[in-house]
Amino acid sequence: MNWLDFTIIAVYIFFFLGMGFFFKDNKNAKDYFLGGRSMGWFPLSLSTMATQLSAISFISAPAFVGLKLNGGLKWLTFEFAVPIAMAFIMLFIIPPLFRSGVVSIYEFIEKRFSSSTRLILSVVFQISKALGTGVMVYTIAIILQAVLDIDYVYTVLIISAITIVYSWQGGMKAVVWGDAVQMVLLFIGLIVCTYYGWQLLQDNGGLAAGFDPERLQVIDFNMGLGSGEEYGLLPMIFGGFFLYVSYYGCDQSQAQRMLSAKNEKTIRQLLLANGLLRFPVVLVYCTMGLFIGALLTVAPDFMAEIGVATQKHFPADYAATGYKADLMIPVFILKYLPHGFIGILMVAILSAAMSSLSSTVNSLSAVSVEDFFNRGKEKLSTKKYMFLSKASVVFWGVVCIACSFLFGGSKSAVIEIINAIGSVFYGPVLVTFLLAIFSKKVNHIGMNAGIITAVLINLMFSKTIQGLFNIDLGFDIFWIWLNVTGVGIALVVAYVVSMLTAQVPVKSDSSVSFAISKKDWQRKEVYILLGFFVVILLIGALAPQIYG
Repeated sequence: MNWLDFTIIAVYIFFFLGMGFFFKDNKNAKDYFLGGRSMGWFPLSLSTMATQLSAISFISAPAFVGLKLNGGLKWLTFEFAVPIAMAFIMLFIIPPLFRSGVVSIYEFIEKRFSSSTRLILSVVFQISKALGTGVMVYTIAIILQAVLDIDYVYTVLIISAITIVYSWQGGMKAVVWGDAVQMVLLFIGLIVCTYYGWQLLQDNGGLAAGFDPERLQVIDFNMGLGSGEEYGLLPMIFGGFFLYVSYYGCDQSQAQRMLSAKNEKTIRQLLLANGLLRFPVVLVYCTMGLFIGALLTVAPDFMAEIGVATQKHFPADYAATGYKADLMIPVFILKYLPHGFIGILMVAILSAAMSSLSSTVNSLSAVSVEDFFNRGKEKLSTKKYMFLSKASVVFWGVVCIACSFLFGGSKSAVIEIINAIGSVFYGPVLVTFLLAIFSKKVNHIGMNAGIITAVLINLMFSKTIQGLFNIDLGFDIFWIWLNVTGVGIALVVAYVVSMLTAQVPVKSDSSVSFAISKKDWQRKEVYILLGFFVVILLIGALAPQIYG
């Protein structure tokens, strides 16, 4: 990197600090956490995608496709369930949540079950998001450490401090508009890397010279049970469906965006856009990974530099494999892109990472204040509410930074770690909302028992969590199934315990109940999304022919 690249990065940092200052006039909770409920579908759509398709995706997804053993285009199977999940959320989840007028979606749970259920779910959200965001912060540190040759600790502190400041100042509006700009930058970065990767391949014998045909296989019919059984069609559809319904509909970090919308029509437009646009973006990620991965085989000096960077910054990984896959994209940018473009690409990566961190910190702050300080009949004064909100942003920023150090020695691609962590919790969370909306037989005792039991069992079988504590139960289950087991266990335990505690009354609240009308079933957005689900499956099946 030279003065031009560093200048571009510096301008970008000051721009986002200025954005936080521009949106600093927040008068109350709905301003600070919901943007005054005045946001349109376009910035909200970009913000939603920017949070999910973050720096982790930019760095780790192409590494999975191009470099990881048994990787390749199997990553596309993550997208199979997205359209049907968006349709389900559109019909069943968002209408009752939006009409309830809540800031924290866990307040909605209290109306149907109890304050204890609300607090349990809130704590589950806070733990899962803090751990997952720790992985994301770790990814930022990988990038900056390899690019700027700065110690890991300082790289984490620098980028986190910048993000916390603009989130603290501007609230949800700064987060959403920052995300929108960042998504545009990220996509530009994808196109630039893909173009240069393709051109370099042409100069080194073309795609066929370095292409591994096995990486073109998308659909695999394994069941995700046993060692090496991953990314099978059925696990990815069923597990992915529950994962995305829970993440986009029942996770405060995403639902908060939808609650920031002007009306339900805006939310439907947001969900439709996300259901249709995610796949093309991920397809570009994967194509970039194929090109750059193929370049590795025809340019030995490229692989050698990844090894050098790994040995210097990650000696444990170098001793085990000789390289760290997640360094593939940063090293490619530094080695092959011209100055100026290097700065722009670093900005794209940093902006994507800041998007995820700022969104998580804002949502964690909203949940903390609403669920622990602003409960009950007596509400906080506006002044005290805003003080606690901004203090919570700083607090959760520090917690997320601390969590990043848990994963510094992990051997897995970070994008797999973060999805595996979320899968432990998403199933029980989803069941809680579905039973709150549609069941009149489950009491809060049964629901609490269902959440806790499902989370604990999933934790036992999560290879990622086992790896943190050096435990091996001798049974391999692909982590995507944890979304399904979480749903099943929570559902069964909730009903059984409710039957055994039938003396405990089932709480009822008319603002929580919801019924699907004939008009809802006939919405064109639902049919468009279901049709696109079929299109994605066809593209996955034909990928070897398309790329071959």
